[in-house]
Amino acid sequence: MIISPKIRGFICTTAHPEGCAAHVQEQIDYVKSKPALVNCPKRVLVVGSSTGYGLASRIVPAFGGGAKTIGVFFEREGTEGKTATAGWYNSAAFETAAAKEGLYAKSFNGDAFSSEMKTQVIDAIKADLGQVDMIIYSLASPRRTDPVTGEVYKSVLKPTGVTYTNKNLNTDKKEIEMVTIEPATEDEIAQTVKVMGGEDWKLWIDAMKEAGVLADGFKTVAYSYIGPELTWAIYTDGTIGRAKLHLEQTAKEMNAAFGEGTAVVSVNKALVTQASSAIPVVPLYISILYKIMKAKGLHEGCIEQIHRIFADHYGAAGGPQLDEKGRIRIDDWEMRPDVQEEIESIWAGVTTETIDDVSDFEGYQKEFYRLFGFGLAGVDYAAETDPVRPIPSLA
Repeated sequence: MIISPKIRGFICTTAHPEGCAAHVQEQIDYVKSKPALVNCPKRVLVVGSSTGYGLASRIVPAFGGGAKTIGVFFEREGTEGKTATAGWYNSAAFETAAAKEGLYAKSFNGDAFSSEMKTQVIDAIKADLGQVDMIIYSLASPRRTDPVTGEVYKSVLKPTGVTYTNKNLNTDKKEIEMVTIEPATEDEIAQTVKVMGGEDWKLWIDAMKEAGVLADGFKTVAYSYIGPELTWAIYTDGTIGRAKLHLEQTAKEMNAAFGEGTAVVSVNKALVTQASSAIPVVPLYISILYKIMKAKGLHEGCIEQIHRIFADHYGAAGGPQLDEKGRIRIDDWEMRPDVQEEIESIWAGVTTETIDDVSDFEGYQKEFYRLFGFGLAGVDYAAETDPVRPIPSLA
């Protein structure tokens, strides 16, 4: 079949296998162009490993440090006449590339929140690796089923306390419009924390400890975002922010149990991902941010950000450099005062008519399509292709 992008809201319902493979290879090539990573963990588990920061977190230690990796994700396989999700194709491409270089790679597709998935992964670690040195937690899910009670929790993207109104970019129409979002209820806040907080992260670590598959001195990292004040109402001070506070508290609890510095939250840069595309206000902010950071030579994508974590923090002699709250900050370039001052100035006056002049909306769109394997150089999108692509370790 000939595969073309089909957009519905903030997602693309199709993905291109060759395009996704080309996108993965670009990231691999970037990592291999850098010096070999120092002190790279050799046995890495990535929970939420098929797209964005999670995918990059599997690529970097594997191709930068020769690590054996296990990835957990929840993606849809392709069938005759229907494409797989981008995450499925990404994972297939990653495993294929890893095999060519003799790197161990094993994947699990299913509900990462479930006890059954934890058991399957632990069994594989016991059989193949013995123990793991690093666990990266990079899940972004709209819902979670409690593994004990069976209750389903749903996350929401809402402010807390007061109604929020601000500019928003309608990416379908390329129009600036005002968006108003009513505050979340206490139940919605609690459910969002259940889905996106640190509870499941800790359940993974506790299950692995009980099974004896955590190496001495193991490290674990979860990803977060803070952003500038203009996005705080919908993010940092909103329901997501409440969940991220819980994530940080969970890190403190794990450090108390396993030793200071074991569990760290990394605050990453705002980027075009499947998750960020769904958050009101954020696409406009990212479009402006991209223009400014590219002009200053500061722009990074997921792979550059994650490479910086491994090279500058976990490869550093003294270990990760942390802020006053014990977090890694690879959003440091984004949050530079000169960058944020320019964003505030542009934000105040941006309109539908000026969006192409004052923002990098074109760059935003290109990155969005690339998430699903479209717009990659060297890929013949007019050619027939097979949507069925096996992931070797799942075949």
